[in-house]
Amino acid sequence: MVVESKYGVDDGLSIPEIGRWAETKYRLIQLYASLFATGMKDKWDERIYIDMYAGSGYGKVRETSKILLGSPLLALSAKDPFDKYIFCEEDPELMEALKTRVRRMMPNANVAYITGDCNERIDDICKEIPAASKAHTVLGLCLVDPFDLGIKFRSIRRISRFYLDFLCLLALHMDANRNYIRYLSDDSDKVDEFLGSTTWRERWKQQQITGLQFPKFLATEFSEQMRSLRYIPPPFYSMKEVRSDEKNLPLYHLALFSRNSRAYDFWNEVLEYSDDQRKLF
Repeated sequence: MVVESKYGVDDGLSIPEIGRWAETKYRLIQLYASLFATGMKDKWDERIYIDMYAGSGYGKVRETSKILLGSPLLALSAKDPFDKYIFCEEDPELMEALKTRVRRMMPNANVAYITGDCNERIDDICKEIPAASKAHTVLGLCLVDPFDLGIKFRSIRRISRFYLDFLCLLALHMDANRNYIRYLSDDSDKVDEFLGSTTWRERWKQQQITGLQFPKFLATEFSEQMRSLRYIPPPFYSMKEVRSDEKNLPLYHLALFSRNSRAYDFWNEVLEYSDDQRKLF
């Protein structure tokens, strides 16, 4: 059973505004993290949770008074908590708010805090991951939840040297589609760094003739890059599309990447029962 309350209260600390759709995202993250933590508890000696864009732990739904628990606090609230948590956040004010909320909620949790851009601090994040051996196995879940195509694939490649599952927000509509003309320009390296490739434009020229949409093309390219790291590429339909509440427009896809097919069984359960947590647990 995951934490019953997914809401927070205004405690006077920093609380960024978020869209209504974030509640769907956090529900999916919470369900998968809880399944992962419980399902792997007796199979691995140590389980770690990494949040590359941790935020302040709270988010206020825009134009409402509702405050949602963010992904770090939801992961901390799992019935079978992870053995170690690594939270990275670029904004120092948000990080200080997160530290206070974590101490209040789980004062004894084993948490490492890293302030800065996760792409620039990736080596420091990796240093916090416990060493694994045959005598001491370590498995991790890494959440990559940026506001745009901000994650650089070199960071994914670096941290994937450890045995991790990735739960990634792919901002295929809210960023890539919206900035299509700019990103297609040879002067822009945003997509190059997101995909870890400078040759994607040639493949896109060939694929767009077939009628393939740009977001699906990017999702496929990202999946193929993950395949190069020995991850099982998930089908596009399994990447959960989240839409805006106002105009029902697609915003992003939440995608799981794992080297073990069992993880996708967990993810399919989350997608099937995400509207009814009681059935899932």
